[in-house]
Amino acid sequence: MKHQKRQSKENKRFKELITYPIPFPEENIRSVITIKDDEIDIKSGQELVNKAIKHHKKGNILDALKIYESCINRGIKDSKVFSNYGIILKSIGELIKAETSLKEAIKINPKSAETNHNMGLILKDLGKLGEAEKFFLKAISIKPDYTSPYLALSTLKYSKGGKDVWQDYLFSINILNQKKPEETIDIYFARSNILHKEKKYIESAKYLQLANSIKLNIRPSKANELIKKTNTLLKVSNIMSFYKTNKIKFQPIFIIGMPRSGSTLVESIISINSKVKDLGELKILEKSYHESLIKKDKVNSLSMFELYSKKISNLSDNYNIITDKMLYNYQFAGIISKKIPNAKIIHCFRNPLDNILSIYRANFTKGNGYASSLVDIARVYLDQEKIMKEYKKKYRSKIYDLNYDLLVKDPNYEIRNLIQWLSWKWNDAYLFPHLNSRSVSTASNVQVRSPINQNSIGGWRNYKEMLRPAIQIIEGINRKPDF
Repeated sequence: MKHQKRQSKENKRFKELITYPIPFPEENIRSVITIKDDEIDIKSGQELVNKAIKHHKKGNILDALKIYESCINRGIKDSKVFSNYGIILKSIGELIKAETSLKEAIKINPKSAETNHNMGLILKDLGKLGEAEKFFLKAISIKPDYTSPYLALSTLKYSKGGKDVWQDYLFSINILNQKKPEETIDIYFARSNILHKEKKYIESAKYLQLANSIKLNIRPSKANELIKKTNTLLKVSNIMSFYKTNKIKFQPIFIIGMPRSGSTLVESIISINSKVKDLGELKILEKSYHESLIKKDKVNSLSMFELYSKKISNLSDNYNIITDKMLYNYQFAGIISKKIPNAKIIHCFRNPLDNILSIYRANFTKGNGYASSLVDIARVYLDQEKIMKEYKKKYRSKIYDLNYDLLVKDPNYEIRNLIQWLSWKWNDAYLFPHLNSRSVSTASNVQVRSPINQNSIGGWRNYKEMLRPAIQIIEGINRKPDF
C-alpha cells in the first residue's frame, strides 16, 4: 500500500515535469505485426510478392517479413523475396539465416547487383571481410554506377586486385552523372575514406564536408531535441524513488556514451564471457520507460523494471548476463540506477576531438542527424559529458569509467580492471577481442576485427583546420584536450 501511494505521488510529479512529449524512439524492428493471416491467404503468388515489397518500402518491416516468409513457404522462387528477406533478418541480428537467404537469392539470379551487395553487407557483419569484398566487386562489375558497393569497399582493407579500376571510376566525373543526393553522399564518403587511407587529409576533409552538407539538408540535426531530452530525463530521475525487488533473473550491463567512443570494442571484450548475451543497440529500455508511463495509472500495471525484464527474457535465450549497447541510454543513467536494482553501467569516452571526427566520418545510415554538423556534434558531446558527471556524483558505485584512449594504450591493465569491476574470473581471451566470432552490425564492424591498436589516437590533428568550429566550442568551456 505504501509503495502504491509513493508510486502515485511520483506519477503526479512526472505529469507536472513532462510538459512536452519526449521524442519517442524510432519503432523497434521487433514491433507489432499488423497484417492479418487472411490478407496473405487470399493473394496469388505475384500479388503476395508485390504486397511484401510494398510493405517493405513503407517501412512496415515485420509485416513485410511475415509476407516474405509466406512467399518462401509457398515455394515462390523470386530473388527479390530472398534478398529482401535476408536484409530484414540482418536488421534483427539473424545473420546466419540472412546469409542462407541471400545465397538462395544469388542462386536464382546471380546477376543482380543489389543482391550481391546485400550479401557483401551480411558477410561484412559476420567478419568475413575477404568474401564480402568479392561480392561488392561483383556488384560493381554488374552495375558500375551502383554507389553503395563503392562506399562499402572504401571501408575495407581491400586487396590490390582490381583496386585501381573501381577507384579510378569512383573519382571520375561520370559516376556523378544523374545521381540522387543519397547516392552523391555515398560517393563523397567513399572518396574521403580512400583519401584518408592514403593520408591525403586535406582532400579527404573536402569530401567529408561536401557529403555532410548534403546530408544535413536532407536530415535535420535535431541536436536541440536531444539535449532537451537529456535535461528532462535528469529532472525525472531526480524525483524517482529507488525500486526494490528480489525478483532478479539476469544481470544487465549497459554500455553507454557517444557513438564511436569504443563501445563496440568493449562489447566484444565482455561478450567473450560465454554467459553473456549481447543484445546490441535495441531501444528496449526506452520503450519500457515509455510503456511504464502509459500504464502507470492502471491497476496491476507493470513497473519499468518488470517491463524491461519481460522484453529481455524474450531475447536473451536464458543467458544470465546481457549487454545493452544502446549508447543514448546515457540519458537514462539516473533512471537505470534507480529503477534497475542490479544494473551495471559502463560509460565509454575518448578524446573529444577524436570522437567528434570519428562521428563526422561515420556516415550513419539512420538517426544521428546531428552527426553531419561539427558544431552540433561538439554540443551533444559536451552535453553527454556534463550529464554523466552529474550521474557519477550520485551513482558512482554503479558506473564504470572506460577511457578508450587508455584502453588501447595499455589493454592488459585496463581490461583486467574492467573484468575485476565486473567481479568475473580472469581469462586471457579477454585480451584478444578481435578473435571473437560474434557478428557486429555497427559502424565499427571492420575495425573491431583487428587487434587492439592506437591507430586512431590523435587522428584529429590531421583534420585540425576542418575541426575549427568544434575546437572553438570545446575551448569555449576552457577545455584543451591535448591541443
